[in-house]
Amino acid sequence: MSASQQDVRDFLVYSFAEEQDFQQVLDICRDAFDGLDYMPVTFHRWLHEAGRLVFIARLKGRVVAMESVLMVDGGETVVFQGLRVAPDLRSRGIAGAIQGHITDHLRHLYPQVSAFRMSRGDQLSPQLMAKYRLIAKEAILSLCCEAEDLGLFVAELRSRLSSQCDSAPRRPVTLNQQQTETLILTDHVVSNLLPSKTIINNWEPLRPMEANMEILRRRGLTCIVDREFEPTAISLCTTPYAVPYRHDALYVNINIFGRSLASVCAVFLAQLEALLPSLHGYLIFYTYVDPDVWPGLHQTCRNKSNVSYFSDYCEELVLEKIL
Repeated sequence: MSASQQDVRDFLVYSFAEEQDFQQVLDICRDAFDGLDYMPVTFHRWLHEAGRLVFIARLKGRVVAMESVLMVDGGETVVFQGLRVAPDLRSRGIAGAIQGHITDHLRHLYPQVSAFRMSRGDQLSPQLMAKYRLIAKEAILSLCCEAEDLGLFVAELRSRLSSQCDSAPRRPVTLNQQQTETLILTDHVVSNLLPSKTIINNWEPLRPMEANMEILRRRGLTCIVDREFEPTAISLCTTPYAVPYRHDALYVNINIFGRSLASVCAVFLAQLEALLPSLHGYLIFYTYVDPDVWPGLHQTCRNKSNVSYFSDYCEELVLEKIL
């Protein structure tokens, strides 16, 4: 570590984030995730969420970093989320410093925590991989379009999938909250559908256990399965939310668990159909699937309806460190 890095770390002042920090937090997020940053719509909710702590680091009174942790798995695991560092101070050791502060805080006040978990994109540093083990991954298919073009895409996708079926296709089923919780904890779903027996929703990895169902309830998810009994695909879709990519941009996150391409396509279509009446503006969909399913879903989504791929193939990696 250089002397300048050490100097920056020595002058950092840590505290819990408060409502009045919002604008300064947005300032350090301005180039995050290519305009898809969720922080503008989650910051205030995070401050009041049960089991969550939001930390910031200041340098000479200025907010230069933030990181959040969420207690999951009945308090045995902490999920790190929302790491941000001011653009002009990156590569100065600040990310490691705030994470080190949080780790010390957790070890002193929450000795029952036995594991740290986080989700990251597929560009991982050797330093991170030396500390964590990979426990699960999903491939990401991203699409974008104007809202007025989505209906044409849905009709085209529906026609394509119908033509591929030898018989009348079975309609996917939308589950209520209780049905979702009951199903997602069954041995069939846990053993056969969840990636490495992990529920992943919007970059939030959870063990399939009763203690985590309250977290899923807070998310307001729409669950659609290909069939109620022993499904071969189960999908969780977030409520659309605004992102800075464009003034009218809405982002939708869909996690689909299953290895049957036909079933994955069916529940993907059903999620789009459910969303269609309420959407407006510019739409960005990120759909997370098993990497072996991604090529087939990508091919299925080729269209003539002005729906484009937002980005190339990428992955979400779930990492864990046992303490």
